[in-house]
Amino acid sequence: MRKLSFNLAMALSLMHAGLAHAQSGEGEAGLPTKADVTAALDASPGVRAALARANAARSEAQVLSRGPHEFTLTTTYASRTVNDGTGVANGRFNEFSAEVSRPIRLPGKAALDREIGQQGVTYASNMAEDARHQAALLLAQDWWDWMGAAQEAKVDAQAVKNAQELLASVRRRVALRDASRLEEDQAAAAVGAAAAQASRSAGRVVVSRARLTAQFPALPMPVAAPDAPVPSLPPGGLAMLHDHILGESHELAAAQAFARQAEAQADRARKERRGDPTFGLRVFSEKGGMEKGGGLVFSMPFGGGYRSAQADRASAQASAAQADLQAVRLNIDETADTDLAGAQAALATWDDARAALDAQMAALLKTRRGQQMGELGLAEVLLAERMMHDAFRAEAIARIDALRAITKIRIDSHQLWIGDDDGGGAPPADPAVGSSARN
Repeated sequence: MRKLSFNLAMALSLMHAGLAHAQSGEGEAGLPTKADVTAALDASPGVRAALARANAARSEAQVLSRGPHEFTLTTTYASRTVNDGTGVANGRFNEFSAEVSRPIRLPGKAALDREIGQQGVTYASNMAEDARHQAALLLAQDWWDWMGAAQEAKVDAQAVKNAQELLASVRRRVALRDASRLEEDQAAAAVGAAAAQASRSAGRVVVSRARLTAQFPALPMPVAAPDAPVPSLPPGGLAMLHDHILGESHELAAAQAFARQAEAQADRARKERRGDPTFGLRVFSEKGGMEKGGGLVFSMPFGGGYRSAQADRASAQASAAQADLQAVRLNIDETADTDLAGAQAALATWDDARAALDAQMAALLKTRRGQQMGELGLAEVLLAERMMHDAFRAEAIARIDALRAITKIRIDSHQLWIGDDDGGGAPPADPAVGSSARN
């Protein structure tokens, strides 16, 4: 009995020692390194797709900057037979004509096209950063799922060892006729229950690790999950991280760019009600060269119901984009508030779980002393052991929940893994965009 009590007390002291060590400032204890996470995020298909879309947006901006209008060459050849009206042919003549023309964007359209392209680049670049953000959140979630399963598995494995030692002690007492066979059966049942729980926990470790490696195959994985450190407040506190979420959201920056792009597209559609004129030069040779000439060509499309409907559609889409922007702002506010509340609640829960664990340890030791003095039976000891095991599990779960909540608010505030070197906001537009616009 004394050996089992010592094992439990030693386990608790080692846990508190580990927590104190983690509190000493190891930095990102329990988490993969930033270099490993960066490599894993870079290899994520979602991030790669978003980066490719950002490159496509830069190319689209070049397209809009240059405009859709190009020179068009039109040539004709004809062979003409001329007669005098009596049916007698007076000769066959070769005739040629050539025309070079090009539409010209009306004033104001080119500037709007450049604005549409630049806002598209800003939108796509921020969406690429937001894709990295979402991938980082998924990695953190899967990582803490694995860590949590591993911590619970360690607690359950220790419970099996404790139950086995208790069974061995009871069997020695049975051999000395100091305990009944019923108590031996009760102790053996406790071993079976603890072993079943440990098997389930070990299976969850395998499943959670498989999920993590499947989602992020480029992330180097340790052989075994590291010990979970003590949850601690990040530098500056949780309130500062809450404010960073509101000020450094790529999702919000993308929504703002999309709304501005939609407004520019609506203005562009309204200007497109008046079509672009086409200017050209035409030369011709008729009757085998006896008639030659040249001249200017001008054409102008007249806007009708089709162009008006396009303008109305673009205006409605701009209104929808503004409404979406307001929804994104509300979502960012919700994320910041729920991250803060969730982290505070998780830390408070962990403090309570740790206090409950200390109290349950003291209760177990008193129960064991009561059994040694003959005042309590094995049933009371088994109940205390089970409550001790539950307290260890509750503390492990609460600790992982607190670490998970702190990690989430740090990622959402761009203070972990995805910090912006330029202080946040949209990446700068490509300098080539808009450099070769033509009116």
